[in-house]
Amino acid sequence: MSQQRHSTPRSKSLDNGLAVRAAAARALAPVITGKKSLNDLDDHQVIARDRSLFKELCFGTCRTLPRLEALTAQLLEKPFKTRDADVQALLLVGIYQLLYLRVPAHAAVGETAGAARLLGKTWATRVLNGCLRRLQRDSAALQAEADKDPAVALLHPRWWVKSLRQAWPEDWKRICEANNQPGPMTLRVNRRFGDREMYLERLDSPARLCPHAPDGLTLETPCEVTELPGFREGHVSVQDESAQLAAVLLGPVIAPRPGARVLDACCAPGGKASHLLELFDIEMQAIDSDDVRLARVEDTLSRLGLDAELVHGDATAQDWWDGTPFDAILLDAPCSGSGVIRRHPDIKRLRRPSDIAKLAELQSRLLDNLWPLLAKGGTLLYATCSVLPEENTEQLQAFLARTPDAEVTTPDGLAWGQPAGAGRQLLPSIDSHDGFFYARLKKTAA
Repeated sequence: MSQQRHSTPRSKSLDNGLAVRAAAARALAPVITGKKSLNDLDDHQVIARDRSLFKELCFGTCRTLPRLEALTAQLLEKPFKTRDADVQALLLVGIYQLLYLRVPAHAAVGETAGAARLLGKTWATRVLNGCLRRLQRDSAALQAEADKDPAVALLHPRWWVKSLRQAWPEDWKRICEANNQPGPMTLRVNRRFGDREMYLERLDSPARLCPHAPDGLTLETPCEVTELPGFREGHVSVQDESAQLAAVLLGPVIAPRPGARVLDACCAPGGKASHLLELFDIEMQAIDSDDVRLARVEDTLSRLGLDAELVHGDATAQDWWDGTPFDAILLDAPCSGSGVIRRHPDIKRLRRPSDIAKLAELQSRLLDNLWPLLAKGGTLLYATCSVLPEENTEQLQAFLARTPDAEVTTPDGLAWGQPAGAGRQLLPSIDSHDGFFYARLKKTAA
């Protein structure tokens, strides 16, 4: 009797494993070539079950990119061509899995190499398989060789290490270490629905009170926002403790003035504006030059049931201003993001040394343009998520030198951060707050 042969069906888990790695490579290719950030990850089609792995592959690869690329240089006989950046990204994803994730080695190698077929580059499967298997065999020696470069061992480009070391000779290594860890998930409780102690009782997972932000809670384990009790109803938002301190600094200024006219310049994505609206009786105008990001502000305010006048405009110009002075201005200025690298690890690749001077010049123009919009006796709070003095202490020093009616009112003796010229500097801290700078200025009658 003849026997009939049956082909073995492909495992769905195998297909999904190939697909998620191919999706990560597609998302990372424009990042490693310096053309795009990770902001659009939600645009990639990945099944719900694999979303967390997809994001971990993308963010983790960017976080460890300098070291992964140093290892890639050892594993490849010659670099991939520019048109094969997706294959390069796939190799980086494979190395990341082998060294940093608890993914079975056979899956890290086989499914990463196999994913090249989904990129339309079957020829690369053999190359990827060979590189990853060599890394398995010679891992210790290859890593030791790569880590001879201190910048590689610290997972930062050399120019970042140099800048941080110059700015913070006592703290630069701790800053790098904090940058290399995922930031914790911190919540801001909406006091309109109760305080944070009450919300803590509603959580199913452990959390701790933030020491400096009175509305802040930090989760021990991150979760999807939709799992947070009352998120859809506006009872809570996600916002780092450092960012919540804007309301702490502006509160004493605007709380005694019901109906105060407040401007949030460069307002997207709207966390600080919504926090102020939750706490104080103010008339808020929020401006941003990016209409897509401004739409996110509108969504945030809608979820929280808050109202503000949103303006699509350029804060370095005044054509959007109606001529009525503001009692307070929050300038959360565009910056290098050097204090939030752990949340945006693609900054390590996308930011360039020449960007710092350009950003400092933009910050200077924003300060000079917005200061005349402030009423006499009014307050401007300057903020950045940067740890670089060019954007912070030096920026404020230059502004004060050319602005005789500006008086520093940044409080002394705060329990957070450290004195930094006219302001206060927070450095990124593992399991705690991001890096941030604040300076509060009052417009005098002079």
